[in-house]
Amino acid sequence: MCVFSAVSLHSIRYCKGEDRVIQPTGDVITNEGETVSLDCTFETTDPSPTLFWYKQGENDYPKMLLQPQERIDATIKNKSFPLKIQKLQLSDSAVYYCALRPTVTGNTKTLESHTDKGPHYQVGGAILLHCVQPFSQ
Repeated sequence: MCVFSAVSLHSIRYCKGEDRVIQPTGDVITNEGETVSLDCTFETTDPSPTLFWYKQGENDYPKMLLQPQERIDATIKNKSFPLKIQKLQLSDSAVYYCALRPTVTGNTKTLESHTDKGPHYQVGGAILLHCVQPFSQ
């Protein structure tokens, strides 16, 4: 089972005019093999904005998620840039950052392992992805 859990981080922002990224924080609980979507909305004066998603594994630095990827997709639609991860794997465990060029980021998303709760989402937190592989004998 995988859990997106809240992390007490403040929004990291570099504001240029009216540019900003809004990344909801909170808990999202799901199972390995399922699909999750991490929300990211933005405001900018740029008519052709460039957005990115970064993934930061434990004890690692943020790495840009490059398109296209087989299980991961992010497409700008209106003022939204959600990250969709399909067929969740243990290797998806990380902190995810949405960023607007040049350096505007919202709250982080964290997914971590959890075994005793059902699906749940709490607005207003960061998400870290940790998946746990079931033990088999």
